[in-house]
Amino acid sequence: MKIVTRYVIRAHIGPFVFAFTALTGLIFLNAVAQRLDDLAGRGLGLAVIGEFFLLSLPHVVALTFPMSILVATLYAFSDLTGNNEVAAMASGGIHPIRLIIPLVGVGLALAGTVYFFNDQVLPEANHRLSSLLTDIGSKSPTLELREEVVNEIHTDDDTKYFLRASAIDPQTNRLEDVTIFDLSETGASRTITAEHGRMAFTADLRDLVLTLEDGVVFEISDARPGIFQRLRYETQILPLRGVAQELERQAGGSRSDREMTVAMLRAEAESGRSQLRTVMEESLEASRSGVETALRGLTPEELAAEPAPPELSQGTQGAPQGEVTSATMTRGVSSALRINRARWDVYRLSVARHLVEIHKKYAISFACIIFILLGPPLAMRFPQGGVGMVIAVSVGIFFVYWVGLIGGERFADEGQVNPVVAMWAANAALLATAIFFLWNVADRVSTNRGSFWSELGSRIRGTVGGLLKRGGPGVSSTGVGS
Repeated sequence: MKIVTRYVIRAHIGPFVFAFTALTGLIFLNAVAQRLDDLAGRGLGLAVIGEFFLLSLPHVVALTFPMSILVATLYAFSDLTGNNEVAAMASGGIHPIRLIIPLVGVGLALAGTVYFFNDQVLPEANHRLSSLLTDIGSKSPTLELREEVVNEIHTDDDTKYFLRASAIDPQTNRLEDVTIFDLSETGASRTITAEHGRMAFTADLRDLVLTLEDGVVFEISDARPGIFQRLRYETQILPLRGVAQELERQAGGSRSDREMTVAMLRAEAESGRSQLRTVMEESLEASRSGVETALRGLTPEELAAEPAPPELSQGTQGAPQGEVTSATMTRGVSSALRINRARWDVYRLSVARHLVEIHKKYAISFACIIFILLGPPLAMRFPQGGVGMVIAVSVGIFFVYWVGLIGGERFADEGQVNPVVAMWAANAALLATAIFFLWNVADRVSTNRGSFWSELGSRIRGTVGGLLKRGGPGVSSTGVGS
């Protein structure tokens, strides 16, 4: 049996490596292509680009690793069944279910690996990638120029330029109605205006060159007090040296729920529950205080100290003081409860989001075991399906699983579904499907020793029959009552 176990496990290694490599490569290229705009025109070094690619990889691996397990089991058992190896083993007395049992042990090890990866590696990679993208986004201010806003631009010699443009075309880099405040010279102030212009980086992506047309330069200098200089030009080239400086990295920063480990998520969830308890206690105390005050009435000192709201004090000079203070008290309690209700909703949704992320890590890890249970019976049910069956079934299962997971996450984040139900519903549905197909395989496939379930039933019937032959209560061994 050990030889068969090793043979079946080895049959999965090649398909798993191929599926993991192919799926990871395809999804990784697509993910990187969507973010190329974040890197273009920034003058980034190879080390920063390499770090960006490396930090983008764990998120893809978290998706493709469970997917590769399903593809590997489908392909391996489809190949074994198509070559009649499963039938040969069955004729030798090895039931197909026994071939799956060792794979469950492998699935447990893979599930633990996926959980560790999703809990330790993925959150840290997501956090560093988020920080890197933030740093890259603030690296080159020229690429973030906004219309009708005075944009501050720094150069490598610590001088500042302030640029305003009424219109900026991001496709052609054309500027309209430009005003530049040049503070590059100490003791001098120069203002440059232009009807239109164009901006472009140099070949090394470090310097920004502004080509201005049809404008005027206004300049004053402390060296020549009382003199104002005005110069009209048709074309002027203004280089801004070292705009694309070295990337400044910011350490630390807050983490989102997808950048936290399970321990961090549990701490945040417990903090949210503590806030919920505080809000509940404050609401109960406000309600209790209001009721007690209404029941015992206000003392003269409290009546004198109680302020009347402006809208009630105007035009109510003849109203009894007790009515005004009672309305004030009611409005105060109502306002406090409305505020607490808003706080309750915020903390409740925060707790739900953190619980969703915790159960998502567990659910994705457990999906590795489900895919191992689901793949073999499907492959044995369609032995002639080949690669087409593997692709079609894999895509279908992936679609159902990820739609259920993403949809459940969306509803749970909004507080409409319990996080446990939302994250485990897809697993439960696929596990029930796997058990159904395993039951059919166990009942349909027979060996020279008979079907597994028929053999089990035969043993049960034999045991019951033996007990009946030996006699029950009130029956002797000769069949005559005592």
